[in-house]
Amino acid sequence: MDKGVILYPCYFDSELMRSEGRRVSLDTGVAHPEPGDIERILKAKKILFTRESKSHPAYWWKNQGRFVVEYPGPKKDLIALVSSGLKNRGK
Repeated sequence: MDKGVILYPCYFDSELMRSEGRRVSLDTGVAHPEPGDIERILKAKKILFTRESKSHPAYWWKNQGRFVVEYPGPKKDLIALVSSGLKNRGK
């Protein structure tokens, strides 16, 4: 995969402030999102991705990794798609 949209788990963490890396609203975020849940959502939506062991620079010590996703649309749409999947996982 040459290029792709990069997603980090911290983008969806409602416990973080926007300045700390959160990319979704507090309503659509979840506390401490698990990378495995993000992976399951991408697989369920049949979206091609690669999971890498590289971490967000601000959270290098968490070792959560990142996702390089092949998504044709805007990054904000992909973030919204994953966020809604995370929000609905507990229901």
